[in-house]
Amino acid sequence: MPDYQAIDIHIHIQPLEMMNAETLAAFGAHHSDFAEIREIVSDPAKFLKYLDRVGVEKAALINYVSPDVMGFTAEVNDWVARYARHAPERLIPCGSVHPRFCDDCAAEVDRIADLGIRMLKVHPPHQLIYPNAYRDDLPQQARIYERAQALGLPVMFHTGTSIFPKARNKFAQPIFIDDVLVDFPELKIILAHGGRPLWMDEAFFLLRRSKNVYLDISSIPPQSLLEYFPRLEQIADQVMFGSDWPGPGVKDVGANLEKFRALPLSDVVKQKILRDNALKVFT
Repeated sequence: MPDYQAIDIHIHIQPLEMMNAETLAAFGAHHSDFAEIREIVSDPAKFLKYLDRVGVEKAALINYVSPDVMGFTAEVNDWVARYARHAPERLIPCGSVHPRFCDDCAAEVDRIADLGIRMLKVHPPHQLIYPNAYRDDLPQQARIYERAQALGLPVMFHTGTSIFPKARNKFAQPIFIDDVLVDFPELKIILAHGGRPLWMDEAFFLLRRSKNVYLDISSIPPQSLLEYFPRLEQIADQVMFGSDWPGPGVKDVGANLEKFRALPLSDVVKQKILRDNALKVFT
């Protein structure tokens, strides 16, 4: 075993009680031990013990505003900020501003940054909005990116499909983020899930285009990672480990780590992906 612990930049510690009934049922259907998972997610002390058990030092807690698809309102920002205060040296709170449900997006980015939010999440298929809608009919969206760029907040975009009942997957294609990296060249962009399972080539292209774009390998089965990204070592400086736990299909973070460490990659590459790159992004 290596002498360092992993950093998981994609764990769904969210107020599950805020999910609408249909979504919560779909979420829980993937876990035989869903009651135990709800206890861990709702209790920071139990979650920290879980991280200790699976060998994770730090975790990014993914939250986003999606009232019409998932049930999450802007209150998720305050919720995750409070949650992370239980262990600020280990928990990285991720929040969100939805431009269709916010009158002053720039002010809201500033407000949640003051709360301690350290990353913003954009979830196109759950927020029902293209990442580059600011170029058409939604100028408020650009205010989000402008403030994130100015404040040094990374922005994580969900790329790839979603199986939740009301998700619209046409919004999830990575190439629409190309406009964002052109218009906001200093913005740190994270492509969650690498466009899986339909658009991995587009995600790879965006990483090759800009050193400010990173790949989050969450929800990709680790044993299939090199099938999805056969040239992974070429982009190793821009790849970060994430599990997507307890999302559909992700049973345990520790099991994912074990499978990742078994891949035929050099120890140097593994350490970059499991730890070093995340430390670089979340400074």
